[in-house]
Amino acid sequence: MIGAARYTFTMAIRLFAATSSQGKLRDFRTAAQAHSVEIEPLPGLKDIPAPEEDGDTFASNAALKAIYYSRFAPGKLVVADDSGLEVDALDGAPGVRSARFAADAGLVDSPDANDNTDVWNNMLLLQRMSGVKPPLRTGRYRCVLACAQDGVLVSTADGVVEGVILDAPRGTGGFGYDPLFFLPELDRSMAEIDLETKLSLSHRGRAIAALLTILQS
Repeated sequence: MIGAARYTFTMAIRLFAATSSQGKLRDFRTAAQAHSVEIEPLPGLKDIPAPEEDGDTFASNAALKAIYYSRFAPGKLVVADDSGLEVDALDGAPGVRSARFAADAGLVDSPDANDNTDVWNNMLLLQRMSGVKPPLRTGRYRCVLACAQDGVLVSTADGVVEGVILDAPRGTGGFGYDPLFFLPELDRSMAEIDLETKLSLSHRGRAIAALLTILQS
């Protein structure tokens, strides 16, 4: 935990996710089911102006969003995440700019779950990784999840999964960089595994499992 208040919740926990990404909501819900915890979209999220994500780390952005959105939901436990891909050959990029990788390069106007941003992000990653030899194509998915209530940070947790960046997409499942993120121990990309397996080892699944363990302790 980083800079978190200490809370203990002895009753059933219900969380509200500050995200409009259906992929993230699906991942969060699937992971939370194992802990008998409900996660629902934050009511009225589309009508709340989004805060500027100007942090230089996943942790700072996740905390910023959780605190901000919790002020619009009195009494509710609000969770927000910041997550992305860190590629060693690119000095950790795209990192906190993962969703805006192509936008930063001028290829798309802005990241939007309903357009082809994932396609452009993956194309740019392949371009930047062109010529990088297999031993140097290492990277990781990282997720930091923050929980806040009434404008106060309650807790944070993180999750990481290591992998290798492919030179061509594989699989049709998942979202984001999943078709290019290869898991050597499974001999599959993140986009080739079923949701249950993905949540058992993914950065997002690990982060929410860690957070729920903290909240339920």
